[in-house]
Amino acid sequence: MASDRGKLQSSIDGGVGADRAHDSATKHVAGTALYIDDIPEPPGTLHVQIGMSTKAHARVVALDLAAVRAVPGVIDVITAADIPGDNDVSPTPTHDDPVFATDLVQYAGQSMFAVVATSRHVARAAAKLARVAYEELPAISTIEQALAAQHYLEPPYVMQRGDAASAIATAPHRVEGRLEIGGQEHFYLEGQAALAVPGEDEDMTVHSSTQHPSEIQHKIAHVLGVPSHSITVEVRRMGGGFGGKESQGNLPAAVAAIAARKLKRPVKCVYDRDDDFMLTGKRHDMRIDYSVGFDGDGRILGLEMDQAVRCGMSFDLSQPIADRAMFHADNAYYLPAAKITSYRLKTHTQSNTAFRGFGGPQGVVAAERVIDHIAAHLGLDPLLVRRRNFYAPADANLIARAQFDNASVPSPPVGEGKGGGDAKTSLESPHPNPPHKGEGATRLRTAQWEEAAARERRLTPYFMEVEDCIIAEMVDELARTSNYDKRRVEIRAWNAKNPILKRGIALTPVKFGISFTKTFLNQAGALVHVYADGSIALNHGGTEMGQGLYVKVAQVVAETFQVDLARVKITATTTGKVPNTSATAASSGADLNGMAARNAAEAIEARFVDFLALKWNVAADTIVFKAGRVSSGVHTITFDDLAREAWMNRISMSATGFYATPKIHWDRDNARGRPFFYFAYGAAVSEVAIDTLTGENRLLRADILHDVGRSLNPTIDRGQIEGGFIQGLGWLTTEELVWDDKGVLRTHAPATYKIPAISDAPLDLRLALYDRSVNREDTIFKSKAVGEPPLMLAASVLSALSDAVASVADYRVFPPLDAPATPERVLAAVLRVSAGRG
Repeated sequence: MASDRGKLQSSIDGGVGADRAHDSATKHVAGTALYIDDIPEPPGTLHVQIGMSTKAHARVVALDLAAVRAVPGVIDVITAADIPGDNDVSPTPTHDDPVFATDLVQYAGQSMFAVVATSRHVARAAAKLARVAYEELPAISTIEQALAAQHYLEPPYVMQRGDAASAIATAPHRVEGRLEIGGQEHFYLEGQAALAVPGEDEDMTVHSSTQHPSEIQHKIAHVLGVPSHSITVEVRRMGGGFGGKESQGNLPAAVAAIAARKLKRPVKCVYDRDDDFMLTGKRHDMRIDYSVGFDGDGRILGLEMDQAVRCGMSFDLSQPIADRAMFHADNAYYLPAAKITSYRLKTHTQSNTAFRGFGGPQGVVAAERVIDHIAAHLGLDPLLVRRRNFYAPADANLIARAQFDNASVPSPPVGEGKGGGDAKTSLESPHPNPPHKGEGATRLRTAQWEEAAARERRLTPYFMEVEDCIIAEMVDELARTSNYDKRRVEIRAWNAKNPILKRGIALTPVKFGISFTKTFLNQAGALVHVYADGSIALNHGGTEMGQGLYVKVAQVVAETFQVDLARVKITATTTGKVPNTSATAASSGADLNGMAARNAAEAIEARFVDFLALKWNVAADTIVFKAGRVSSGVHTITFDDLAREAWMNRISMSATGFYATPKIHWDRDNARGRPFFYFAYGAAVSEVAIDTLTGENRLLRADILHDVGRSLNPTIDRGQIEGGFIQGLGWLTTEELVWDDKGVLRTHAPATYKIPAISDAPLDLRLALYDRSVNREDTIFKSKAVGEPPLMLAASVLSALSDAVASVADYRVFPPLDAPATPERVLAAVLRVSAGRG
């Protein structure tokens, strides 16, 4: 609200759709933003260092901590015997992730004890003095070892539609292949951190760098053996999360809380970078085998895909992550017959966990590999093959024609995915023999058959209809604006003249489902206060990890009340204000918390309307909130004055809001349902260059077109798209995790693990928001999620690198290039292709 109350503004400052900087942007640059380790330490604060196993799989014969306890400055050493409640921090009911391992260790780096000292330096030095006697056991650390031993966390899970094996066997063309996709370290700038401050009775306040405050609350309550109401968890911001702080923050918070309870002093636990690498899980690495049958035009007739997923030593979140990899095995492509089998492998390595995309990126990259392989086999442009396999768009004109004459003729049933038949034919031309009962009925019947066929081509392997597919039109626009066709011809001509340096180009799409696939997690709460001076306080269950969620939700509240954004105070997320929240994950932060906040604001607004309707003696539906004022006919009042009058007239100006995502359901036993509320779409064109003598490579240019619906804040969304793309680029090209033959992670610091630097960004980056997209579902102001989908745009880089390698043999040999496509892997692929081997 402007300071001049008497002047009616034409619009509010900072409402929905406005470009606004991140609410902490200035503090980030100035270094004044407070993170957990920046909070002034209460008097008497102690510091914790976790003692870790040095073996990947072993029985613990003896644990001697005498030397640790004797170090000056060590106050105590905490073990499993000091836990008053459950010795478990797993995020699922499996209870397979202990706070401290006791008799058995299952990965090198697993927590065994914790040193509590007067300083972090003392605690870290003392922890190294522990003496542990192990009886080593055989360690399974690789996907191959786990598959050979059938070392599963749970039985293999199958998702299928139609008879894929028969479709492949009878197809005119068939190829099969294998893709290995590496994991990825989160490498958030702020490591895992927690500060536990004991209070009266059993109360405790915990400041945690977490995406899931409610889970931290529940886990601490369980390990301490107290009710959840005794624990308050607060987080103002994280220095990055990317999924790594969805469940992995449980351990440091629990350890700090156990020590704080026992010693009755504040305790802080902050991982250093090496320990963070060794203790925490990564993105799941996978081995994906596929067999695909297709026709001479490249249209897929049947697909079988085996996804072998390295989960690590415990379940963590592997089940829904592996499920989502299966959900995205189609990416943007219709699979008339498909069988996707997932092997969830238990290995003696860090328990892999959530990472941006939550399994979806692995599925998308595999889908793009299948398309590239088909195109190479047929000698076609991969973009042509992609277009021929896209899901059918929802055709509003076709649906309207089906209602012609209001006749009641039932549509043909949607097929069960056997492939082929009338469903495919009718997409390209009207059904050849529609019934004839007059012109109106004929047109109706034809339209219904066409729509039934289109619905068939919108059905996923898990029997959800893709009702909102806009990928074909997006790809057409991006191909045009990026000059894809012209550049592809030029690149091939350039490669023919250059024997050492080769270039490649690829355009790949993304279709990403939005919602938690665990249906009950799709809920959120919010709390809004309007004070007597017209200022507003906002709190909700979402957490801020740099993605701009806080400012977006604040814009929603400002828009609802029609006040300037500056009137809305953003407050730290706390379980004491909004309970039982879900993690800020699944790209759903703005969707869920924005709706909850708007519902809370609308509840207060409705009370204001009732008050003014009585005061002014007008109908409620004539009262309008606009630009800091509320009006009805000749009556008008500023929002600030309204707040003061409402308070004086005893009108409640505080409300909670709640939102649960509609429509979604998932029958996991039968692998069918509607796990997603809607899909977000995107496409990218990447052009790369490789050195065929060294394997060194460079991303020269990237053109991105992304679908965010009606953006809540275009500046924030653009930042998310750029960041997601670069993070995906790192995953697929430079970030390599290496374990030795003892199961010990060797790439556990910046010296041995390479995240992308500014020099790895494309020299030419062109980014646009797709301006013709409107979410057909009732999302917050018709926006779409933007956190995770852009990461998968980097699949275009891997495909472009493969295209460059293929040029070495004049595109006669398809080069299966694994990820990350490091210079070593690129060079190996060049040598294979040069020798005529794919």
